[in-house]
Amino acid sequence: MQVKDILKKAINLESLTLEEGLYIYTQASTPDLMYVANELRKIHVPGHKVTWQIDRNVNITNVCISGCKFCNFHCGLQSDSAFITSIAEYKVKIEELERYGGDQLLLQGGLHPRLGVEFYCSLFKELKSMFPNIKLHALGPPEIAFIAKKEGMTYRQVLEELVEAGLDSLPGAGAEILVDRVRKQISPGKPDSQAWLDVMAQAHQMGLVTSATMMIGHVETLEERVEHLIKLRNLQAQKPADAPGFLNFIVWTFQDEGTKLQREGVLNTVTTEEYVRTIALCRIMLNNIPNIQASWLTVGIDTAQLCLHAGANDFGSIMIEENVVSSAGAKYKMDAYGIQKAIVDAGFEPQLRNQRYEYIVLSDCEFSRIYSIEELKQNTSPLL
Repeated sequence: MQVKDILKKAINLESLTLEEGLYIYTQASTPDLMYVANELRKIHVPGHKVTWQIDRNVNITNVCISGCKFCNFHCGLQSDSAFITSIAEYKVKIEELERYGGDQLLLQGGLHPRLGVEFYCSLFKELKSMFPNIKLHALGPPEIAFIAKKEGMTYRQVLEELVEAGLDSLPGAGAEILVDRVRKQISPGKPDSQAWLDVMAQAHQMGLVTSATMMIGHVETLEERVEHLIKLRNLQAQKPADAPGFLNFIVWTFQDEGTKLQREGVLNTVTTEEYVRTIALCRIMLNNIPNIQASWLTVGIDTAQLCLHAGANDFGSIMIEENVVSSAGAKYKMDAYGIQKAIVDAGFEPQLRNQRYEYIVLSDCEFSRIYSIEELKQNTSPLL
């Protein structure tokens, strides 16, 4: 087995085996991995643009029985801190989102034992009635699987009801590592890896836009990371030809501050080089997923910029609000100016997008605007 032969196979968009993926990750130099991943990015996403988005991450509730050891945000049903976001609170949050120029809510729920399909359908319908232009990028496979089991419904039936109520796209939340050895250790109450894949398979059959994720830097092995990527690639290969399937893939690092995993001695030791190499490997292994996102929220802006030269073509969202990862130590923040400047400083052209990766124009709004390349090359932010 030779590194150059495997990388040549990758450049030809051939699917690498688990053994080949492991071999190049452990044996290829970082410059070689970055070069091949960057060449593949040019094939999948021609041009010099790096996309970004404006959305808001709102938590439907903080009650969750999954017992994830990496999450500081969840609580039990009887906790004094337990909440369900009210319609009045949504109204305030969405109005602020619109002042930033955003039109999408990323709604994260959690496995709340008393909330079923009727609650979520009612919520989606109410939000759409108040804000018909808002896109709902909501829940995730673990929530869908949990609701289906609770209601005695199929995954397809749950998804169909949610789509009718206003669901626009399905996030790839709750994937972590799609290997049950890992899931049993870090997320003991969460649906297993096959449930995650089966929910996404139904979403793809329905033509829903979806995303996929991977969390690294905890108890997983390198082999399990590659196994995760191959499962995603295989699922993407099974989608209907006219379905979008997974439009993007995001790698984020375990944030350990104050978590149960940290108390058990598990710390995030992912270095900048390891993250960049991982992004490159993801671009190489995922030969049928077009967009790779760098997680500036968890690794920082400098590392994310490097990833734009290692296969990533997307910088994600300014994330007006994010509570879950931030509660475990992720402290990086960016506004519309900052994210555009970071992209330009890395040598690329920023391009605003929606969840379907359609290029969009920012309409007049109070808190955000599109800046010229000349403005972004300056060292200080101009006044809005």
